[in-house]
Amino acid sequence: MIHEVTGDILLSRAEALAHGVAPHDHFDQGLALSLREQWPAMTKDFRHYCATANPKPGSAWIWSGAGSRRIVNLLTQEPSQVPGGKPGRASSDHVNHELRELRHVAEKEKLASIALPRLATGVGGLDWTVVRPLIDHHLGDLGVPVFLYTRFEKGVKASEPGLE
Repeated sequence: MIHEVTGDILLSRAEALAHGVAPHDHFDQGLALSLREQWPAMTKDFRHYCATANPKPGSAWIWSGAGSRRIVNLLTQEPSQVPGGKPGRASSDHVNHELRELRHVAEKEKLASIALPRLATGVGGLDWTVVRPLIDHHLGDLGVPVFLYTRFEKGVKASEPGLE
């Protein structure tokens, strides 16, 4: 079941937090920057993963770090065209693949709950009216709570039904 919530996704009590990035992303914008600041080891591990696997958009990389929190890095955007440059835009095709992959990960790993932002609509540049139906399609009947952070409020813990 999908629950739209307002608050700071970093304060979510969900077992997994999913967000969109680009291959070889520097985690220097948006939610990715906040994640880098909270879990710097994740960024280091992501760089190593990218250097060894050279992932493409449409794939996912899961990081298990502090405590039982898992971060699912969904590669929704195109990589930068130049070393050190800004990532490219997201595409609805990549988001569609990513959400299918997120569902697969949730089922395989038996995740109890997932939190995600308005995926690919910030730095990724997609319109929410394109992304939201994809989320409903892939995650609407998942069988675990999905907390969709539709509005960010720094420092505010969202009401997450079933996790309170």
